[in-house]
Amino acid sequence: MHSSASIRVAHLLSVLFASLSGVYLLVGGIWLAATGGSLYYVFAGIVMLVTAVLIYRRSPLALGLYALLLLCTIVWSLWEVGTDFWALAPRLDVLVVFGIWLLLPYVYRAFEPSAKTHGLALGATLIVSVAVLVFAVFNDPQEINGTLASAPAQAAATPAGERVAEGDWPAYGRTQHGTRYSPLKQINADNVKDLKVAWIFRTGDMKRSTDPGEITNEVTPIKVGDMLYLCSPHQILFALDAATGQEKWRFDPKLKTDPSFQHVTCRGVSYHDSTASGSNNDSPDQAPATAPAICARRVYLPVNNGHLYALDAQTGQLCPDFANHGDLDLQVGQPVTTAGQYEPTSPPVITGKVIVIAGSVEDNYSTREPSGVIRGFDVNTGKLLWAFDPGAKNPEAVLGAGQHYSVNSPNSWAPAVYDAKLDLVYLPMGVSTPDIWGGYRTPEQERFASGLLALNATTGKLAWFYQTVHHDLWDMDLPAQPTLADITDRSGNLVPAVYAPAKTGNIFVLDRRTGTPIVPAPEKPVPQGAAQGDHVSPTQPFSALTFRPDRKLTGADMWGATMFDQLVCRVMFQRLNYDGTFTPPSVKGTLVFPGNLGMFEWGGIAVDTDRQIAIANPIALPFVSRLMPRGPGNPIEPAAGGTGGSGTESGIQPQYGVPFGVTLNAFMSPLGLPCKQPAWGYISAVDLKTNQIVWKKRIGTVRDSSPLPLPFKMGMPMLGGPMTTAGDVFFIGATADNYIRAFDTNTGKQLWQARLPAGGQATPMTYEAKGKQYVVIAAGGHGSFGTRLGDYVMAYALP
Repeated sequence: MHSSASIRVAHLLSVLFASLSGVYLLVGGIWLAATGGSLYYVFAGIVMLVTAVLIYRRSPLALGLYALLLLCTIVWSLWEVGTDFWALAPRLDVLVVFGIWLLLPYVYRAFEPSAKTHGLALGATLIVSVAVLVFAVFNDPQEINGTLASAPAQAAATPAGERVAEGDWPAYGRTQHGTRYSPLKQINADNVKDLKVAWIFRTGDMKRSTDPGEITNEVTPIKVGDMLYLCSPHQILFALDAATGQEKWRFDPKLKTDPSFQHVTCRGVSYHDSTASGSNNDSPDQAPATAPAICARRVYLPVNNGHLYALDAQTGQLCPDFANHGDLDLQVGQPVTTAGQYEPTSPPVITGKVIVIAGSVEDNYSTREPSGVIRGFDVNTGKLLWAFDPGAKNPEAVLGAGQHYSVNSPNSWAPAVYDAKLDLVYLPMGVSTPDIWGGYRTPEQERFASGLLALNATTGKLAWFYQTVHHDLWDMDLPAQPTLADITDRSGNLVPAVYAPAKTGNIFVLDRRTGTPIVPAPEKPVPQGAAQGDHVSPTQPFSALTFRPDRKLTGADMWGATMFDQLVCRVMFQRLNYDGTFTPPSVKGTLVFPGNLGMFEWGGIAVDTDRQIAIANPIALPFVSRLMPRGPGNPIEPAAGGTGGSGTESGIQPQYGVPFGVTLNAFMSPLGLPCKQPAWGYISAVDLKTNQIVWKKRIGTVRDSSPLPLPFKMGMPMLGGPMTTAGDVFFIGATADNYIRAFDTNTGKQLWQARLPAGGQATPMTYEAKGKQYVVIAAGGHGSFGTRLGDYVMAYALP
């Protein structure tokens, strides 16, 4: 009796699932087909409904028909996406599970005795399905499996002005050239698997009730001598013993935040030693024998309220001869001084004479925001030496009494780099806000937007500018610190180059003396059709060294956990405006890919200048932008004294002063998963002598992103960059799961990983102290990225 009842229940469940699935697939498939999408789902819906009827009638034909559906689905899936496991999985997972269900004894017994032949057909098809999926696991078409050439027998000569003590890391990118490369090799590809936690430091600086959603710990510490310097999200500066992690001193600028701030973050601090001969930001090979006077060695701390502090590197005491007793007010001359709208989040460049500093300006709030002015201050006194205002008719003009810098000029928020030999500072430039509609921008606001700006560091005079996006409507600025490297070209000549990673996935390679492209970047036509009152540039530059997609996305690239939510993503995709890279924003909604987050972000690339190779970590996550005409739900700008900024970089952005607000969000399914199939993040190696991608691998799991902590390696989005060493091993955190990992530089093979107590959205660094090499990463998480928040600084070393 129990067996008979179980068979009836299983039979009814089978009918119910097949019926509901058939209706869903048929209705959704018709909707998709009406928008120009695949007809497969209409076919699958019809077959599922017929299967439901046959199951209800207990006909063994149900098994044979379902086997046919599964077989057709395998063929269709391989035709659409090839042997990509994560692309095949949502097409087959539900169908395979239901097929197995139909062959379970209590279900199978509901059919007539003549079901054997059809059951065997279904069983064989299930075996084929599993075989295809198993094959796909080991044959990933997205990965490139090359091997870098062996390291040279002799290291290249270190450029003048870049001589740094081997065990130190005295600047954000280790040197002023921004390479993120260390010559240390105590930790190498053979022994990195033995790394253990050496020490843990906790800053105690956590999210406050007055903070915005975007609170982040993106710091890369610097190390000089026996001291480590780092800042926490509220710009509290800590000096630690490099060998033990013990706190020596701290300085708290007492930052007062507000939910309207767009971010609360600190990427790092800068160092200057006035006792070093020909000093810039790099440590001397040997420390002087005598103790220096107060503030002879300084740490400079940028703070999100628009101030810059100078402190004695040994004691943490404010430098009394710098600006106002150690406090330089960067709001002087700004046309708008609302707290949180101008934020220097990245460490300044320090030359032997000048502090070169720029800052972040709030995205997409209004047409009246602070200036993105770049300024040079005396490194000792804090006196203003020059200003370069990218939005002014004469950007090099000196302000008179009562004058202000121009509103809404393009800003440079990411770290810059410096060539001491040329005395040039290279600044990655953003776009004039609001970012997503540009009909009111002046020629001056367009002139130095979204490109690489080279200025004479001593005088502030323009050397050259190279624009990487014309009339930027996608926030496709240069988001990362560039890298300077001398590269041997095909003719054997050593060329001084600057590498500029862009959100578009392009890496622009320019002669850093002139700004002339070394790697071709021809202008190519791009989609047209701007929103009312705006225009689109007819062409954009496309570098030959690139990680951008080599084709447009199609419905076949849409993804989901199952065929059901994948179908929804395909319908959503078909309903958006999309004609490839640089499809203009629209009221209907535009798919932006590469997305607004960019393929490259502030982490930049790591360049081994000895081997002339680069390690990169591009991401691939589409966004959707939707322009909102002024009206209900999108009012005009509040009166003076009204609310502050938007307090976010996603969701509704008001764009006051232009005809449209905008919503910006990652392109996600109703289940909260990306609608584009994985991978969403990679690590990769580039041979800079040939500009060829040698290997490319997925990185990161869904352990901290899915309801179940599953360690599936899918290739996760990242915020943060790589760091590489002479030990043929490189390190990276950054991923949406809470790990730091080490990889073989030559092959991309993972060699080690360690679980972090919070998100590792920071770039690691390495140094030597008392004969031991350490690897350090800040694990503080990222509010808007969704990783776990914390206050940890983790150091690893060999036992």
